[in-house]
Amino acid sequence: MTTLLISGASGLVGKIALWAALDDPRVDRVLSLGRRPLPIQHPKLEQRVVDFATPLPALEPMDAALCALGTTIRAAGSQAAFRAVDHDAVLSFAAAARQAGAQRFAIVTSVGANAASGNFYLSVKGETERDLAALGFPCLVVLRPGLILGPRAARRPMERMAQIISPAIDLLLQGPLRRYRSIAAQQVGHALLQMALTAKESVVLEHDAIKRAAENLPAT
Repeated sequence: MTTLLISGASGLVGKIALWAALDDPRVDRVLSLGRRPLPIQHPKLEQRVVDFATPLPALEPMDAALCALGTTIRAAGSQAAFRAVDHDAVLSFAAAARQAGAQRFAIVTSVGANAASGNFYLSVKGETERDLAALGFPCLVVLRPGLILGPRAARRPMERMAQIISPAIDLLLQGPLRRYRSIAAQQVGHALLQMALTAKESVVLEHDAIKRAAENLPAT
């Protein structure tokens, strides 16, 4: 049985991963850390409201952790505010998970993540991956999806437009370009949980590998 630590459970992917964890018989307890309480009650779930901008309090032992923390530059209001969430808050959460003994850490970043990228968004994602690796998790799993399809609470007009045209664009993305294809949020969330529970080595998963991992999540 697994004790699972999660952050970002209020978002599209994180919410899917959370509910899958609560339904999964392999998980006996879930601790969610977030900036706001979730409108969810479940006998397996414990919630703690935290400030990721300050050192997090010591946690009881955890077996694994998964992270779906993230925002957009538009929602954050500035590049600095975006980095504070997608890099600093993620690293704060990961450090707390590592100190709690988590053996596996699974996170969603982005296809194209690269610390040396000239694109600010992709460079921050790449820096986050690099700095997570330095924490020394025995097993670090990075999911790099393309456009994530699904209904979001916040209005994102450009993303909504991209979701509408993505089926046609996906047909053009063949061979090495397949990794840029869009993918359903449910597949990303299920893959995130499955890898947090079962991965045996550090690995980076892109489109096709994410879909395979999601298919391996046992039905409940």
